[in-house]
Amino acid sequence: MKIQTGTNVIVLIGGGSIGQAIARRVSAGKQILLADLREENADMAAKTLSDAGFKVSTMKVDVAARDSVQALVEQAGRLGEVAGVIHAAGVSPSQATPETILKVDLYGTALVLEEFGKVIAPGGSGVVIASQSGHRLAPLTTEQNAALAMTPVEELLKLPMLQPDRVKDSLHAYQLSKRGNSLRVMAEAVRWGKRGARVNTISPGIIITPLANDELNGPRGAGYRRMIELCPAGRAGTPDEVGEVGALLMGPQGSFITGSDFLMDGGVTAAYWFGELAPK
Repeated sequence: MKIQTGTNVIVLIGGGSIGQAIARRVSAGKQILLADLREENADMAAKTLSDAGFKVSTMKVDVAARDSVQALVEQAGRLGEVAGVIHAAGVSPSQATPETILKVDLYGTALVLEEFGKVIAPGGSGVVIASQSGHRLAPLTTEQNAALAMTPVEELLKLPMLQPDRVKDSLHAYQLSKRGNSLRVMAEAVRWGKRGARVNTISPGIIITPLANDELNGPRGAGYRRMIELCPAGRAGTPDEVGEVGALLMGPQGSFITGSDFLMDGGVTAAYWFGELAPK
């Protein structure tokens, strides 16, 4: 595989608003490889970034398929050294079945971390977009935490705690997946560290994006609007606010931060555990 020397590549998986916001802050002078399951989404996001002066190429990827993720890694390597990975792809509870959510959001994230952990450049960094939902899941046992963090990728979905008789609705699958993302990143930070690289998660709350609008207009919309009204911040967030945190984590100012999860939800989780959003 021939690598273009001197070229730093930022891999953006998922062409949505949050991923773009982070990419805009960390990709000046670098090559962006933008990958999405839907080629039209990748093309639209690439045009937006290209019009803003970034150098962008696109590729289709299915994060739930190992051969597809490996092909993405190989293409990134052909473009240059992988200096950054922004993993912002996923599906929400209103968009998919429990099985699909676990396959895409949990298995897919573990797969991306494993494959890009083999090639991330020294000094490189990664950010995975998790969710506040992972913080509203009841505490897991030490054994369950270790299983989500350390189980080999191809065995992950076989865990007893993830079987259909234990995970019966999409929200529970989403919460488990997002808790699993932050745990997996903690474990992967150890492996990435051996290459001189870092990786963290951001767990956003309600950030106004097309995905969030699906939720606000979906069967759980009333609950989402209540979270916005009763959280300490009193509003939803914006992709640019997540982008600022992503830039900190991926940049030189974040060089001592790895294996960490950053909850930024306007205080929704605080109100859930200790305030007006607490379950009755």
